[in-house]
Amino acid sequence: MSSMRKAKIGSAAATLAALLLFLTGPSPSSWAAASHDRAGPATDCAVLAPGASATAESAVRAACEQIGVWYSWGGGHGPTPGATYGHPDGVDPASNDDGQRLGFDCSGLVRYAYAQATGQDLLNGDAGQQFYTLHAAQRFTADQGTAPLLPGDLLAYGSSDNLHHIAIYLGADQMVEARQSGTHIMVSPVRLGGDYFGAVRIAPGPVTGITAQTWGTGVWTHAQPSTDSPRIYAFADSTTVRVACQEHAQSVTAEGVTNDAWSFLPDYQAWLSNIYLQGPAWLDSVPTC
Repeated sequence: MSSMRKAKIGSAAATLAALLLFLTGPSPSSWAAASHDRAGPATDCAVLAPGASATAESAVRAACEQIGVWYSWGGGHGPTPGATYGHPDGVDPASNDDGQRLGFDCSGLVRYAYAQATGQDLLNGDAGQQFYTLHAAQRFTADQGTAPLLPGDLLAYGSSDNLHHIAIYLGADQMVEARQSGTHIMVSPVRLGGDYFGAVRIAPGPVTGITAQTWGTGVWTHAQPSTDSPRIYAFADSTTVRVACQEHAQSVTAEGVTNDAWSFLPDYQAWLSNIYLQGPAWLDSVPTC
């Protein structure tokens, strides 16, 4: 067979393979990165400062491998970490095609990156649940800026009662994020000011301290042990929380039961009535504040 004929056959095979890929499209993969629909090569995304743990640096690299993958609202929140098809968010018209976009939303990307780095599904939740994770080594306020941050730290945006976005710090005032529908995973300058809320450093080891389980839906924590004090954060459903101490304060009645005990939750810097914590009215082994 002539070399020219071989070249023509090879070209035809490549064209057929490309056509089949176009017609069938990509499919979701558990614990796997999206490998299609990229906008371009992974450039300008890396660990940009020293000092981070090996786990944090591994999470950065895992996120950077997804540069160019679609943002997809709800993407990355399947049974296991990995890119999934999303769905419209009901607000942004740019999300109308997210059901056909294999990718991640902001917290889906964070979940995937740390699952790849640790082999554990540590951060299965939305931006608020990830910021307030029990796997926190340290938290930083917005006033501290980026000076104390290390690559792999998670930057949260929103307010104490509505954290709506989260990204991964690279160093050098840069972050990698799944930002919004109609865009691809990208590197962006850190946005300070505005609704920047703060950052959290992840500790992948065992959870320390005394924990308890909340019950109910839409249960608010408060700035003081009183329902009259400002609201801080609402638990959408049952959540495991760390409890530092408890004290007797305002009585709260729910489901026909009254309790005056309140617990201080250090991860939220807020108080929660013990009536919304599973267990006895006064929690065993939890000291008095």
